[in-house]
Amino acid sequence: MPIGEITRGTTNTNRLRRVDRYLATLPILLTATDPVVVDLGFGASAVTALELHHRLAKARPDVEVVGVEISPERVLAAQRQLAEVREGGTVFAADARVSFTVGGFETPLTGHCGAAIIRAFNVLRQYDESDVAGAWALMVGRLQPGGVLVEGTCDEIGRVSSWVTVDAVGPRSLTISLRLSGLERPSIVAERLPKVLIHRNVESEGIHRLLVELDRAWQYNAPLSVYGPRQRWVASVRSLAAAGWPVLGTVTRWKLGELTVAWSAVTPLT
Repeated sequence: MPIGEITRGTTNTNRLRRVDRYLATLPILLTATDPVVVDLGFGASAVTALELHHRLAKARPDVEVVGVEISPERVLAAQRQLAEVREGGTVFAADARVSFTVGGFETPLTGHCGAAIIRAFNVLRQYDESDVAGAWALMVGRLQPGGVLVEGTCDEIGRVSSWVTVDAVGPRSLTISLRLSGLERPSIVAERLPKVLIHRNVESEGIHRLLVELDRAWQYNAPLSVYGPRQRWVASVRSLAAAGWPVLGTVTRWKLGELTVAWSAVTPLT
């Protein structure tokens, strides 16, 4: 039996564009001998899986995307959409290596040794924090050597997003990704943190300190707004790094509105 619960299934075109750009940079996508990527909990429409394939195929043309949903009705609906894609006339390639199957956190993959990447977005929001470790363990157990799980959440139109990158060792990093135009405070992401952190935004917790200091750096660098929000964001990220935060990534990623820090900086207190 599939392991998990049916989600609300909310799906919007381009909702997951931010995390997809991140996935396209992961080394395992290029090095995997079996480049299969799972869209776990794709929701009421096939669009997120089809978009994922479209984006990743630019970096790895032979990538295969498997959409996994616990609801058989949603899988049937996605397969009907895929049939339309196969007929041509949509924005997606008719021969896109995409398929759909029923499943949950156990991540069924027929004919594969495991997933190179599992993207599980807006899946764990309805669960208790105590359920996260078990769900992660199940999904990580279905990764091929060197594979990664990217688990997180975003708002309905994909302008505010965050995710945790997890591998066989455990969680490695937290990424915050925001639409910078019109951004008032980076801490708006507090409402869209991964389940493992969303209830930890309180004093004494690392995620709280990070958001407080990020807001402070954003405010301090406000004069740079005359050069555009990207320059202001890059300066804010550099301020965090200078203050000792374990900031990862490069300016290229920062300019997209991303901030990635090592998991050690935000590990929840026991």
